[in-house]
Amino acid sequence: MNKRPLYLLYTAFFWITACTKNTLPDKAYRVVRNINYNGVSVDVVIDKPQNDTVDVLVVYHGTVAFDSKILEAAYNTLDGFKRILNRSDMMIVSVAYPEENLLMGDNIVQAEAALLWVKNKAQQELSITTRKIFIAGHSQGGYLVTRLNTMHPTNGVIANGPGPLNMGYRCQQEELGLIGVSIACTGLRARYGSPTVNPAPYFDRSLLNFTNGHKSDILFVQGLEDSPIQLYSWPGFKQNITACINCRERLFVELPNAGHTALFESSTAKTEFNKFIQLR
Repeated sequence: MNKRPLYLLYTAFFWITACTKNTLPDKAYRVVRNINYNGVSVDVVIDKPQNDTVDVLVVYHGTVAFDSKILEAAYNTLDGFKRILNRSDMMIVSVAYPEENLLMGDNIVQAEAALLWVKNKAQQELSITTRKIFIAGHSQGGYLVTRLNTMHPTNGVIANGPGPLNMGYRCQQEELGLIGVSIACTGLRARYGSPTVNPAPYFDRSLLNFTNGHKSDILFVQGLEDSPIQLYSWPGFKQNITACINCRERLFVELPNAGHTALFESSTAKTEFNKFIQLR
């Protein structure tokens, strides 16, 4: 039996009851909520612990392409980070950012709105006290948190297998028939033409274009058995990040026997993830 519809029904009942009472229950809960910051709305899954004074981990899922899948991806990402987190007193907010009918990187608007809501509105709207705020992401989620770190300070950032690192290279490989066609490259090509003829807009959306001005300490986790597309640009990306002169601390965990989901599979990565949060 599929329990998700029942769970969503419970979530709706929870919020209707809470709003009717003009308060939230003083207990642990997990709910879906549509939040709004400066006119930008996005769905988030909120996993609150028993305590009302919390550190917060805001997490971002990887690519799923279709918006019918993003809420499921947000749940899975929340559970993935919760499993590797070695503390139970932290609130996790998983952002179901949109992807469908958007060019790669345009969803930074929703990603930013979720972070700013947590920083500026969550206390009032959830009747809690927030202390430290961390952001973390996997794959395209890692891309988003890396970009967010050039925009807003937090207490720390964790990016696992962040990408796309080099959008132009990826889309060129697709044009040559060396890898499968992606929705991301199809959309960019329709807007800008071939990356070989017009490389600039592809670079503008690549993570290689966001290697300066990082406002908070950031931990990168990269499995060295990730896809060739990722590993082709990883050394250059790491070199550019390392060379940054206006960035906070940058840390790298490279794992020779791990792939794209290294953070969730490697005991070394899990240890470094928790140590990073503990020390900040």
